[in-house]
This record gives sequence, structure tokens and C-alpha cells, in this order.
Amino acid sequence: MMYKYNLNDVKWNEFNISEIFSFIERGRRLKVSDREDGDIPFVTAGEANNGISSFIGNLEHKLYFRAITIDMFGNSFFQRGWFKCDDNITVLQNKEFSDSIYIFLTSRLNILNEKYSYGKQLRPNRFIRDKIMLPVKDDDSPDWRFMEEYIKERKNKQRLILCKYYKERLNNLLFTHEVSKDIKWKSFSLKSLFKFERGNQNNMSNCLEGSIPLISAKKIDNGVKSFILDNGKKLFDGNILTLNNDGDGGVGIAYYQANKIALDTHVTALIPKKVISREGLLFISRVITIQRDKFSHGYSLNNNRMMAQKIVLPIDKSGNPDFVYMENFIKNIEQKQIKSILNYLTK
Repeated sequence: MMYKYNLNDVKWNEFNISEIFSFIERGRRLKVSDREDGDIPFVTAGEANNGISSFIGNLEHKLYFRAITIDMFGNSFFQRGWFKCDDNITVLQNKEFSDSIYIFLTSRLNILNEKYSYGKQLRPNRFIRDKIMLPVKDDDSPDWRFMEEYIKERKNKQRLILCKYYKERLNNLLFTHEVSKDIKWKSFSLKSLFKFERGNQNNMSNCLEGSIPLISAKKIDNGVKSFILDNGKKLFDGNILTLNNDGDGGVGIAYYQANKIALDTHVTALIPKKVISREGLLFISRVITIQRDKFSHGYSLNNNRMMAQKIVLPIDKSGNPDFVYMENFIKNIEQKQIKSILNYLTK
């Protein structure tokens, strides 16, 4: 698809942050111990999950709506709805901006994260003097219409790509059988289903950037820490599970890995002793993960504990794991989710 709006086709000029946004304010401090559970997104410093670290209910803490948040390291996100934030966040608003313009500006602001670090943190009094490059009209004023159309054009392209992918995936799921509610369960040891092999990437700072997912003991992003070049250490084939042995909040989480991966030393590969489908492994990964609460950073999932670990699975008439049930269970969930996504993309 050829694009009508391209970044190389327009003139650019520098603008101070204070020229672009009519409202610039630093958030207020809220200690972790003072945060009350609730349903309002709470934005803190971080690169993941749009900067949202939790959901709080503190009524007295200031509430914002539709703005860009930028943290002390220069990580920027567009917050489409209501949110609250702490003092490591600067809130940027201009009520005249559309969602598309906010998204365009967020991409420009993220260039600033190369400038800021733990030793040189972003704060409003310093930040307002920063400059970013923006497309301009012939009179050198910001070309807001170009920014709007540029984002809309690319969002529409992505929507078409996603619709095509999900429609094809849905067609493959149309003949999925409904799962029976009359099912029996039985306990199985992990070692009866899988071979265990510990990861071997122990000097990750020396890994060069590449295309192979490096899996670490993370609690998000399917465990992916980075993408590296083959450095001669063992790689693991796809269609396996990875299990976090320790980590800050990630211990006990199991992930399904579809493709070839590298593993660090805090993760174990669970390699099926017999062929198990993608859906069967997804089912088992969830069954393993729901037991994660019995482990912690100080009580890791070592080899002995893994060998003793048991999970409860649905069984067939012979008392063996019912992989047909597991596969249909996951496919039914996937079918419902895809229908919901397609409904959102096509409305």
C-alpha cells in the first residue's frame, strides 16, 4: 500500500515544548504504601504497559484526562482516558489536539529518552526548554492537519492487516467443538510430562542485538527481555514452555514459546516428552502459573521443587491427560476473543 502522507515530503522545524502544550504539570508523590486498590490507572516511570503500574482508588489524588505522560527517563505515552500519576511523571495537554495528533507528538517526544537517564532526570523546569522537530506549513507553523492524516492513514493500514489476520485465524477455528462441562481431573507431576533444561545465557550484557528472543524471568511480555544474535550457546526450539525459576515478581510463571529462543539462567525450558499442541501447552502454562503464589523471590522454584511440582489436568476415559479437551477449551476462548476484536476493528 502506497501512503499519501510521508515524513520525507514535508518541511520540518523546531519547537519548544512550551509552544506546543498549553498545560504542563508534574504529578504528585504517592508512596506505594499509601496507594489504595481501585479502578483508576496509575502512571509511574516505566517502559511497559503504557506507563501504568497499577489501578488505584485514592480519591484525593489529582485526576487527569486525555494527555501525554512523560516520565523522568523520557518515556512518553498517550493516555486516552482518565488517569492519575506520581511525581516522576510530567503531564502534557492541549485540549485542541485530537487523539491522532497526541499519538504523533508522543512518537516525537520519545526521541528525548536518549537525552535523559537516572543521573539526568527529566523535570518540568528543564523539560520546557527542550525542543522537538515537527512538520510545518509554508508559514513555518505546525502542520497539524498533516500529523492528523499521517497517523490516520497508518492506523487504517494496520486495521486492514489485523482484520485480514484475524479473519483467517477465525476461519480455522469455526469447526471447534464445544467443550464438555462433565469432565474429570487428575494430578500429574511436571516431570511425567516434560524434560527440564535450564537456560545458559549468563552474560546478557555482552549479547549483541539480533532477532532471537532472549527469555528471562520477567512477569510481563511473555518473558522476552531482548532480541539477540546467535552467540554459540544452545538455542531452544519452539512449541515448548518456559518456567521462571526466580525473579522479582515473575517466579512460577510459565509461558508458551512458539519460536526458537535463547534462555537466561533464571529460566527452565519445559520440553514435552510427547507431542503436545500449541493449545494444549497454552492450557498447561495457565495451570502451572496459577500456583505461582506459593513461590517468591526468597523461595525460588529450584530443580528439586520443579521435580516435585504437580498440576491438575482434565483426563480422558483412560485416565490420561485429555489433550483434545484442552485444545478445544483454548480454541473456544480464542474464537470468542477474535470475534470481539473483529467487532472492535470493523465498527
